Amino acid sequence: MLPSPASGVGSMPGEDALEAVKTVVGTFGDGQGTPHLPELPARGPGADMIGRTAGLLVDLYARVEPSGWRIGDRPGRDTRRAHAWLRQDLDALEEHTQGYEGPLKLQVVGPWTLAAALELRGGEVALSDPGACRDLAGSLAEGVRTHLAEVARRVPGARLVLQYDEPSLTAVLRGRIRTASGYRTHRAVDRQAVEGVLRELFAVHDGPVVVHSCAPDVPFALLRRAGADAVSFDLSLLTERDDEVIGEAVESGTKLFVGVVPGTDAPLSDPAGSVGGVRTLWRRLGLSPGLLSDVVTLTPACGLAGASPEYSRRALAHCVRAATSLADDPE
Repeated sequence: MLPSPASGVGSMPGEDALEAVKTVVGTFGDGQGTPHLPELPARGPGADMIGRTAGLLVDLYARVEPSGWRIGDRPGRDTRRAHAWLRQDLDALEEHTQGYEGPLKLQVVGPWTLAAALELRGGEVALSDPGACRDLAGSLAEGVRTHLAEVARRVPGARLVLQYDEPSLTAVLRGRIRTASGYRTHRAVDRQAVEGVLRELFAVHDGPVVVHSCAPDVPFALLRRAGADAVSFDLSLLTERDDEVIGEAVESGTKLFVGVVPGTDAPLSDPAGSVGGVRTLWRRLGLSPGLLSDVVTLTPACGLAGASPEYSRRALAHCVRAATSLADDPE
């Protein structure tokens, strides 16, 4: 099923779920790409990336504190609000996908970014406690299963693609997540432990799994070993030292969701210009241009929550046009 020509990353500006879904499905439907369930963090806590995924957790609950999201003893106002926002989004998705058959992408925060963001009762993040990390990953797995089943019920013709957002993964691996005091950092998590948890979470879904990170130094090799079907990244953050691991990933069958359009308002070049960096990367890797359409999906560099509504619509449409340009002239 992967890749499709183009897709979005996740978030969109504004607070109107119906309008956001209409834009996404209208842009990527009819074979133009892979529509996704939009996230609208402008609505407030519970609609943000961490809060939305915290609302999916099973037997774990989170509330908003001045320092961020914190695990609590029971569901409260913030959990109920997260559930309400998600219901609203799913209602909008169901309304605009009547009769739809094709790929549909869902986004949730991955276990390590979630562990680096959710605080325990004492104020330190879950990353500080290996047992808490295991409990959090297990709760997330159950929540993701339920979420996938709910979307499959509402959009029965969809072939679901699951995206885990892991922007903090590299920082977790390198011991760069700061403690609550801000004076120290939490020790780096063992790479095998990270890989094992990701493998378990990827196995929750029997369809394609994408991992997205708009941070530098995406751990392509680790994600490939853990079983990710595709890696989503910001092309502008790559350096030539990434070439070897990307080439190995592609040769082993990993697909690439390549962010080529800025995530905030910026001038958009012509579609052919937007894919110049993709062609340059391909030449450096020594791969056949004919593989591009089989391997690459074009996306914005990151979520579009910080963009204007007009720009977000143009950015998604630009990804579709750029993908057409890439397919028509891979050289």
